[in-house]
Amino acid sequence: MSANHTASRLSQVRGSGQKIAAAMASVLGVEVEIIDTHLVRVAATGSVRSQVGSRLKHGFVNKYVLEHGQPVFINQAGHHAICAACPLQGDCFYRASIVYPIRAAEAVIGTISLTAFDEGQRERLTTNTENLQEFIGHMADLIGSKVLEIESFAEKSKVAGQLAAVVDAVYEGLVAVDREGVITHFNSSAERIFKLPKEKALGRPLKQVLTGVPLLEVLQDGRGFSSREVFVNAGGRRFHLLSTARSIRGENNLVLGAVASFRDFQEAQKLAYEYISAGQVITLDQIIGVSPAMQRVKAQAEKIAHGNSTVLILGETGTGKEIFARAIHAESPFAGKPFVAINCGAIPESLLESELFGYEEGAFTGARRGGKPGKFELADGGTIFLDEIGNMSLYLQAKLLRVLQERQVERVGGTRLIPVNIRVIAATNADLQEMVQKGTFREDLYYRVSVIPLVLPPLRERQEDIPLLLMYYMKRFADLLHKDVRGFTDEAMRACVSYHWPGNVRELINVVEYAVNIEDAELVSLSSLPARLWQKDEAVFRETVEKTPEENLSGQPAGGSAEEHGAIVPLEEMEKVAIQRALQRFGWHEEGKRQAAAALGISRATIYRKIEKYRLRPEN
Repeated sequence: MSANHTASRLSQVRGSGQKIAAAMASVLGVEVEIIDTHLVRVAATGSVRSQVGSRLKHGFVNKYVLEHGQPVFINQAGHHAICAACPLQGDCFYRASIVYPIRAAEAVIGTISLTAFDEGQRERLTTNTENLQEFIGHMADLIGSKVLEIESFAEKSKVAGQLAAVVDAVYEGLVAVDREGVITHFNSSAERIFKLPKEKALGRPLKQVLTGVPLLEVLQDGRGFSSREVFVNAGGRRFHLLSTARSIRGENNLVLGAVASFRDFQEAQKLAYEYISAGQVITLDQIIGVSPAMQRVKAQAEKIAHGNSTVLILGETGTGKEIFARAIHAESPFAGKPFVAINCGAIPESLLESELFGYEEGAFTGARRGGKPGKFELADGGTIFLDEIGNMSLYLQAKLLRVLQERQVERVGGTRLIPVNIRVIAATNADLQEMVQKGTFREDLYYRVSVIPLVLPPLRERQEDIPLLLMYYMKRFADLLHKDVRGFTDEAMRACVSYHWPGNVRELINVVEYAVNIEDAELVSLSSLPARLWQKDEAVFRETVEKTPEENLSGQPAGGSAEEHGAIVPLEEMEKVAIQRALQRFGWHEEGKRQAAAALGISRATIYRKIEKYRLRPEN
């Protein structure tokens, strides 16, 4: 086809069209041409065979048939009304022709012609015209049907390709079977979840690949299910998953197969917890903590909440910095307005800028039409929480400083300044002062964000709160998991209270979730806790948590055990005894203190602070 014309619908059948034309010419003894809507020869025989792909110079008859959709018989070229305007009149190399429209559904997509180039061929056309018109009409219908068939197949292939791409892009694992239980679909996420390449699954019976999948039940009864907890075996592994399944039905509601989605059970639970907590309004009164350290922090946060100054929340990972940020927002003049949180350490710098400040249309490849507002704009009128602010690059620190100073943002690729009325709460577990000294954090930004610092204590420094937190999250997970777990054994509780919790409250939450999943009894036992809580320096641990203070110091019971007298040992006394005994074992020198701190699971700085707090000396 000429490069000057876009592909026509008839061009899709060029190969089969040429075969049809050649067969017709051989049988009928006349020549055949197939012309598309651009007047381009799609197929031809005889002296114009070499001109397939070229455009007719005049084509008055073909134009007429394409326009009117009616067949035309030219008995003698040059003597028909259509030929009157043709410059070749009287000198046409066609002697006679029957031109018939080719339709696809209702549209005329081209013509098919029987043509005569000599007297013999003209005589054949003129002596059997009626039968030839009927025959060429059938051929036109055949070609039109072929075009529709190709287009239908192409459309179905396109839809199938799009569907396959969508199925493959879905995060959940998808597995589909036909009515015989043979796997027909196994997407990339299913490969990831079951750690099985799709080549080993497709075309095989489901029961040979995955066991424990209730898809065969769906095939039998036609009833699906939603969010069912299942245990699936695949490749010698056992997977704890959340599954939803549906039957695939055809005509007359006949079950043709079934499809199921799968997601990691614990991951789905965590997403649910995050979704539930994201929509909750958290107040300071709801934050669990009766220890003096927490009472001081909550009182300070309450005073901070009523202003609009920038707050910097400092604390180790897992101490609840975002919880405090939400509580401050809920009790501030910005309550009821947006609370927008972003973790500056979890997003690559190339994306963080556009996430924070937004972008204009055309700012970069793939930028959304119309642009996109950033987090600062979305938080307008409310609070923006910038977690892990210490991970910001110096470039973004400069842009943040401008926002804090001018309360205006400029989108990426934009030129206009957009005013924002926001309160900024930042958080970090890094030492920003040390970063300022090293030149990795701007000094002017440090003073801007640390107008009001709020320091959250680590969990190990508020042991009084540990039992409260344990019981709160135990009840929460027991309800979510439908488990009849109601508390902790004394031994398990002592282990949790004595543990140093390097991951703070976040680690405690994970430990409780683990324990409630594992435990089958009403009380969480020591063995249902993660091993790290009770296997670290077990000899020191056992002596510390299972004996009274008198036993720990003297090695002998003083008037009977604590259990016999119903004595309750204060937590501070237990901590004091544990540190005293560890120092007696490892020594009071520098290396001994380091080893004692390691055995107790605390830092060297903490053990020095505790020694001073309890006024511990070798002679004690």
